Amino acid sequence: MNVIAPIPVIQDSLIEAVIHSSNAPLILLDGSLTIVVASTSFCRAYGIDPAVIEGRKLVDIGAGEWNVPQLEALLIATAHSHAAIETFEMDLKRPGLGDRKLIINARKLDYGADQSTRLLVTVGDVTDARKAEELKDDLLREKGILLQELQHRVANSLQIIARVLMQSARRTSSDETRVNLHDAHQRIMSVATLQQQLAASRLGDVDLRSYFTDLCRSIGASMIRDHNQISLEVSADDGVSTPEVSISLGLIVTELVINALKHAFPGGQIGHIKVGYSSQGPNWRLSVSDDGVGMAAGEDAPKPGLGTNIVAALASSLKAEVEVSDAQPGVCVSIVRHEG
Repeated sequence: MNVIAPIPVIQDSLIEAVIHSSNAPLILLDGSLTIVVASTSFCRAYGIDPAVIEGRKLVDIGAGEWNVPQLEALLIATAHSHAAIETFEMDLKRPGLGDRKLIINARKLDYGADQSTRLLVTVGDVTDARKAEELKDDLLREKGILLQELQHRVANSLQIIARVLMQSARRTSSDETRVNLHDAHQRIMSVATLQQQLAASRLGDVDLRSYFTDLCRSIGASMIRDHNQISLEVSADDGVSTPEVSISLGLIVTELVINALKHAFPGGQIGHIKVGYSSQGPNWRLSVSDDGVGMAAGEDAPKPGLGTNIVAALASSLKAEVEVSDAQPGVCVSIVRHEG
């Protein structure tokens, strides 16, 4: 059996010399938490006279600001076991000098059975880093408040534009112009609805189930006259997304739902529209299906319109693909993203 010899006393002195000259704030303590040696950088950083620090208890140095019961308890536990202190955060209260936020790490040095206990303590000052984090958080909150206010203003402006378009549609004598104005009105109202939903949501990621539900409720309220004739429902998992992605998904849902309302149920036909969303990691599927008359094929197939082109462009921006299938009856349009 190999036996590890105790570290010679001369090596103890070498360790003390290394600590004393270290650029990082270091302290070497014995088992009673008396300072054996402290680095010059520690004394300079915390206003301690290096000529009198050695041989004093840690809790007694300075003006008593190091007398922190929780830290003392952790150091005692470390001295009597091989457990280490990992990133203990504490406030160093220094009246008249400004408080500091410190990160303490401590580890017991193994000197062998014949040597006294030694604890190597490192002290990191994270005061400036914490202040920077708080400032960043404050700026983000302020940015979020301004963004929500902007969203409210944009939504209100879009609704004003939509009303002007409807007034123009009523005055025009051209059927084609009237149809185009109505289409423009519906798209502007859909964007206004999206803005309202995002303005009402919390900052950060958007809960897509509630987002789609509120969006479809708004669409249904403005475009479905008889809810006993046409129903609109949402089925979604617990997926979330960023506000930027949510806008694109919301626009896709709006275009597809409006398209189904306009074409799937001619002549007052009773029908059902379902918006579905499911996700797994970075992959997701968004679908809008109806049980209407379906899509004509061959020569009778409709040419891609503005709505189709909008959906295709939005899907491309999300790195997703558009899939159209026969729902038997009706049509199902899915936007699918497969990463990797």
